[in-house]
Amino acid sequence: MQQALALDPELLRAFLLIAEGESFTGAADRLGRTQSAVSMQIKRLEEVLGQTVLSRGRGGGVTLTPHGRYLLARARDILALNDEVMRTFREPAISGTVRLGTPDDYALSHIPAVLRRFAETHPAVQVDVLCSSSTDLVERLKAGELDLTLVSAGMEPRNWPAVPLWRGPLSWITSTRYAPHRQDPLPLALAHEACGWRRAAEDALRDSGIRYRIAYLSGTQIGTHAPVVAGLAVTVSALTVLPEGVRPMRPEEGLPPLPEFGIMLLKARDAAQPVTDALAEHIQERFRLDFVSRAAA
Repeated sequence: MQQALALDPELLRAFLLIAEGESFTGAADRLGRTQSAVSMQIKRLEEVLGQTVLSRGRGGGVTLTPHGRYLLARARDILALNDEVMRTFREPAISGTVRLGTPDDYALSHIPAVLRRFAETHPAVQVDVLCSSSTDLVERLKAGELDLTLVSAGMEPRNWPAVPLWRGPLSWITSTRYAPHRQDPLPLALAHEACGWRRAAEDALRDSGIRYRIAYLSGTQIGTHAPVVAGLAVTVSALTVLPEGVRPMRPEEGLPPLPEFGIMLLKARDAAQPVTDALAEHIQERFRLDFVSRAAA
C-alpha cells in the first residue's frame, strides 16, 4: 500500500507568507530564514503537490498559478486549524463548569455550533445550559445562578455590561399550507407580555390600524410555532431556524414592517474565571462568523 503524502505546515506557512506579500525576501525576513532556504521550502511543497504554485516574474515579483490560487484559501484554513490544535494542547488546560443561559429562540440556531466547537477545544470543561425567557435568565444571572446568558436586546439590566452579538430583522411568520394572515381580526401566537418581540408586533399592528387578537400564548418561541404550523395563527420570529410548515411573510401580503432586534451577551459579576471568559470568546466568535456569512450571502 502506497503511503499518502502529507502537507508540512511549515511549507504551507512559507507559501502563505510569499503569496500574501508577493515576495520571497519578505517571507524570508518574517520566517527568520535565508531567501534560498525559503525557495527550497517552496520547491519541496511543489514536489509534494506535483504542481507549480508560484511563478516568478522578470522584475522579481511573484504571482500565483491557478493551482496556487486554489491552495491559498485552503492553506489559511489548514494553518488555522493546526495552530488551534497546538494551542489547545500546549496551553494550560482549562477545567470546571460554566452555566450558560439562552432563550430558546437562539438555542437551535446558534448554540449547537458553539457547544460543539467549545467541547473540541476545551474538553475538560462542563457546560450546563438553561433555556428560558430573557426575563427569567436575567433574574437568574443577577441571583448568581448563571455565569453567562444570551438575552434579547432591551432586556439587559441597567448599568450591567453587555456585549452586542448580533442584529437582524424580525419577520411575520405564517403557514405554508393555510392563510391565517388573511383573517380579521388577525390571530396571533405570541409570548408573554414582557417579550420584546410581542411588544414590537402589537405596536406595529396598532400603528397600522390592523385588528388582531391573541389566540395562543406560549412561554417559548417553539411553542408559538405550533399553531402557525396548524394554520391557526401568525407569529413573529427571527429568520434563523424555522420549523417545516411555516414561512416568512412577504411585504406585499399586507402586514406592517417590524423593527430589527438584537442579541446581547451578559456575564455574571462573580462568574468563574477563566472558564467563563473562554466560552464567552467562543460565543462572540460564532456570532461574528454568522454575521459575516449572512452579509456575504
